[in-house]
Order: sequence, then structure tokens, then C-alpha cells
Amino acid sequence: EVQLVESGGGLVQTGGSLRLSCAASGFTFEDYAIGWFRQAPGKEREGVSAINGRDATTYYATSVKGRFTISSDNAKSTVYLQVTSLKPDDTGVYFCGAIPRYYGDNLFLHPYHYHAWGQGTQVTVSS
Repeated sequence: EVQLVESGGGLVQTGGSLRLSCAASGFTFEDYAIGWFRQAPGKEREGVSAINGRDATTYYATSVKGRFTISSDNAKSTVYLQVTSLKPDDTGVYFCGAIPRYYGDNLFLHPYHYHAWGQGTQVTVSS
């Protein structure tokens, strides 16, 4: 059974940091890319960052470049998202998902083609 479990969210002040984790199981990690997405109330789910499970190539949305860092531990089938310099606009539920690598990296930050999702972890940034 494919399973993705996020953790690490919380309430932080503007400028604060968090480390989000996504533990994956039930599939061959290296055959997929893992993406982080976020969804604020009333808004669509948007791609934040992704990482290629085989070669660790990383991808970032323009809005988070330089502030967020994605990494992976293939031995643990876990992907991390270090989020720093947080702003109130970063508030939302953060989800991780899995997409087959062969779909192509032009799709890694688009939620539509993702095969599986975790339950999400809430990140709230107070001003």
C-alpha cells in the first residue's frame, strides 16, 4: 500500500523556521519524485518544491527559492523540507505527493498528475 506521512508543521512567527518530513512507503522510492505542495483556505493546491528520487535533482517554486530547501534520505525513504524566513503568506496545509519520474520534471510542481498524497501538516505563520 502506497503511504505518505507528513510531519513537522506548527505555529511560528514571521521569520521563523520549520523542518517538514515526508515518510514514504509501499513503492520504489527511486522510481518517483516526491513533491511538496501547500494549500491555503479557499485557494488551489500549489507546488512548492520537488526532488527526484533517483538523482536528488531539486525543483523550487519561484516564491520559495532561497528560503526553502528540499532533501532526501533514500535509505529512510524520507524527504525533508526545511522552511526558513517564513512569511504569513506561507501559511497553509503542506502535503507531500509522489509522481513517477518518467512523467518528466516539467510536471513535478503540478499537483494534477500526482499518484498519491499524504494527509498534510499545518503550517501557520503569525505576523
